[in-house]
Amino acid sequence: MGITIFPTLEKCISEGRARDTIVANMDGTLLRSKASFTYFALVAFDVGGVLRLLFLLLFSPFFSIFYYFISESVGLQVIIFATFVGMKVSDIESAARAVLPKFYSEDLHPESWRVFSSCGKRCVLTSTPRIMVEPFLKDYLGVDIVLGTEIETYKGRATGFVRFPGVLIGKNKANALRRIFGETQPEIGLGNCDTEIPYMTLCKESYYVPRNPRIKALCTNKLPKPIIFHDGRLVKKPTPLMSLLIILWIPFGFLLACVRLSVMSLLPIPLQYYALLAIGIRLTIKGTPPPPRIKKSKDQSGVLFVSCHRTLCDPVILSVLLSRSIPTVTYSLSRFSEIISPIKTVRLTRERASDASIIKKLLKKGDLIIFPEGTTSREPFLLRFSSLFAELTDEIVPVAMENKMNMFHGTTTRGWKWMDAFFFLMNPRPTYEITFLNKLSYEFTCKSGKSSHEVANYVQKVIAETLSYECTTFTRKDKYMALARNDGTVVKNT
Repeated sequence: MGITIFPTLEKCISEGRARDTIVANMDGTLLRSKASFTYFALVAFDVGGVLRLLFLLLFSPFFSIFYYFISESVGLQVIIFATFVGMKVSDIESAARAVLPKFYSEDLHPESWRVFSSCGKRCVLTSTPRIMVEPFLKDYLGVDIVLGTEIETYKGRATGFVRFPGVLIGKNKANALRRIFGETQPEIGLGNCDTEIPYMTLCKESYYVPRNPRIKALCTNKLPKPIIFHDGRLVKKPTPLMSLLIILWIPFGFLLACVRLSVMSLLPIPLQYYALLAIGIRLTIKGTPPPPRIKKSKDQSGVLFVSCHRTLCDPVILSVLLSRSIPTVTYSLSRFSEIISPIKTVRLTRERASDASIIKKLLKKGDLIIFPEGTTSREPFLLRFSSLFAELTDEIVPVAMENKMNMFHGTTTRGWKWMDAFFFLMNPRPTYEITFLNKLSYEFTCKSGKSSHEVANYVQKVIAETLSYECTTFTRKDKYMALARNDGTVVKNT
């Protein structure tokens, strides 16, 4: 009879469980899918690049043969070895914290979460290495105890092997549960296959989570904590087929990126619009951008284009759509990116008085592009806008900027920043949609008596409403501390 001796999950009552303890398997139970290759591939690519992903893909047939026909434990040892051998433990931890949570959150089983979230104490048992899943489970799902396979390490690097007693599966899960709870029985146990019966029998109630490929994943907005920050280069989950396509595409994609970058760097800005369309970059403009000023009085300020920040190419694309080269100020940009930029980039110092002086001088010369978030953001959220720009001019035009990438993210927090433009341009069909909003009217500027913070918050609000994004109070430092454990400063000589 196997695991079907237990009632199905739908029969589990979730009301009144605040004092109960729940124990759940991860793959196939808390998550809809049992396919673990995707998450190992994400770590492989993020830490080891395309060669490590290729190495993992070459091992994947052996993983499948062992996992499905011989032993799940041996199969998992194969994929753990191919993914981790030689990697720095700190890099694995970093990927688990910054990359995996977004992808795990998109595969949560809604029925399992209904029961799991109703319990006061939560424990997860998983055959996946604990180092991969613990940040997501504890930080985003409020899990109290994570019991997973432990990896062997030597001098800060993974050996590719697992610690005794081996992969946490079958009786090993039951033994791990006994070590934590002793004779105390958890109230609820959830599982989805026969190898989970040993620990499920240790619970007062146990429920079977039947496989249902058609069930939709839990909406991420129902999580206790939204995933605002994440890192990593891959946009989609790298299944074995997708991994193969990525590996085959990268050489061609890199050459395509070089062509696109050459066009953006060498052609005059007014000629770039149709050239970019011809090489596969889709550009959409909405709203009416202000025309260039033909004549300026001595005291007249240039227009300050205030925009949200999505990738390194934002100011270049904005200049292309305006058909003129407009300088931009940056907080942290690699030296390589400065060299290849077709528009003028001016570094700010992060000292308020000094930065204000720099921006004022640039505005006296003409128009300027600024990104008050101070860093790029991927998700449909806007970081807090610095209020400095509002103090310096009343000639403010908000710009709502959105882009789409179908293979690689064009930003990084923990990786090589100088590669950001290449990765964005390596996408088969990168897309930009820019909406020019109305210039701020007098009553919404500092000249009318409003504080700079009120003006900055208003500009953030109108851009967010245009994009259907959510405003936050998070800053650049919050992002970098969450993802990279640093303040995000790029040294000038990089």
